[in-house]
Amino acid sequence: MLDLALGIDGAAARNFFLVAPDDREGEVRAQFARPAFSRVAELNLRYLPYSELRDHRDAIARFGNGIKGILAIARLIRPIMSTAQDATGNVSGC
Repeated sequence: MLDLALGIDGAAARNFFLVAPDDREGEVRAQFARPAFSRVAELNLRYLPYSELRDHRDAIARFGNGIKGILAIARLIRPIMSTAQDATGNVSGC
């Protein structure tokens, strides 16, 4: 999946959403913190809990144009960085 996502050019490659139950957010974040998912930050992946879609679906459908409404309720997933990494993921001072 990562290879497919990273191979998409243009606007379609800027936003990816993982829609899952509310009580699984911790598990989702823990899985994406694993080394196998180290390139997830490049995907701009966002966690979108079921309840947020349910609670805001009418407003999104009524006023939405594009994905602006969904971006507003989704939560960005960032991999957990070690203390030797900066915000860009580059290792410094080692």
